[in-house]
Amino acid sequence: MPADTVMPATRSRMMAGIKGKNTKPELAIRSALHKRGFRFRLHRNDLPGKPDLVFTGRNAVIFVHGCFWHGHVCHLFRWPKSREEFWRDKIGTNIKRDRRQYQTLTETGWRIGTVWECALKGKTRLPFDGVVDQCAIWLKSDIKILEVSGDEARTTV
Repeated sequence: MPADTVMPATRSRMMAGIKGKNTKPELAIRSALHKRGFRFRLHRNDLPGKPDLVFTGRNAVIFVHGCFWHGHVCHLFRWPKSREEFWRDKIGTNIKRDRRQYQTLTETGWRIGTVWECALKGKTRLPFDGVVDQCAIWLKSDIKILEVSGDEARTTV
């Protein structure tokens, strides 16, 4: 196992600075949808996963996920070279939790949208207005699932 390149206290400070909500991608999506007239609640504690955006009247939620933290299979995700077992457990647990939360939301009648970080940055990013268009079209529809990732958007009825 390769040694970490920074001291443990420095690594701890760096990791503590990583935000779980109100990230730049999330703020950008929120702002764009708000400008288009969509109104929503933020990070509702009473819903599984505390979705980033909750559109109560439309029975829809949107998660804006970071590819690393949620183990998305794309060019932005790479397994860390140090503490490999820790990271595989951590990210694997996140993936399992996401699946459980999505299942619970679906079973209780919520429609789920996920916008992946790779749709907004990196070599496979989509035009930002296109990502927001996909979200807006989905919100106005009865389609159950929306997933927007680099180079594509998928919906599931």
